[in-house]
Amino acid sequence: MKKESKHAIFIVDDHPLLRRGLAQFINEETELFVCGEAGDIKDALQGIGERRPDIAILDISLGQGSGLRLMEDLRNLHPAILILVLSMHDESVYAERCLKAGAKGYIMKTEPPEKVISAMRAILNGEIYVSEKIQKNILNKLTSNQFEVQNSPLACLSNRELEVFQLIGFGLKTQQISAKLNLSVKTIETYIDHIKRKMNFRSYHELLMYAIRQAMSENMV
Repeated sequence: MKKESKHAIFIVDDHPLLRRGLAQFINEETELFVCGEAGDIKDALQGIGERRPDIAILDISLGQGSGLRLMEDLRNLHPAILILVLSMHDESVYAERCLKAGAKGYIMKTEPPEKVISAMRAILNGEIYVSEKIQKNILNKLTSNQFEVQNSPLACLSNRELEVFQLIGFGLKTQQISAKLNLSVKTIETYIDHIKRKMNFRSYHELLMYAIRQAMSENMV
């Protein structure tokens, strides 16, 4: 479905207005065009599988789904497709995590649209795109043999624990999380215990309140 001499872009975000605005901006570029869009993981996997874009732009939070899990699925199903994360999540916490999950770039939604175009051109040229600050952090860790970002409570969580944490913030109960992730209730309870221990919460209520505040702050855009 690619237009001649153009690179196809697929947008995955649960905000329709953002998808529409970003698509209009991308389609103004001579070498880029938007071949499709989706608002959740199911539609994203189907659409990307059908259209096989050069780049998939996606957020980490997709309503009640995890962009991290989508990245891992895309890496396994369509390894040739480049992934650029466009998110409101704190770059210092999530950028390296996304790179490990298969993304080739990470950019904050607070950046001007021109930066998104620059990021796409960079990863099309085989580069990794993150801010200068994150580049320095990664280089520092490589030279000092450190592999975890420790400036946020969320940095200590595994990808699956983070996914459970996000779903808690969206208001899902343990049984609902279990059904959504196709895991047993006991397994979800174990993840919750790990989250409480790692983040020093004394009760589930403390965890719940923090997760809700985090979800609200990261979904204001």
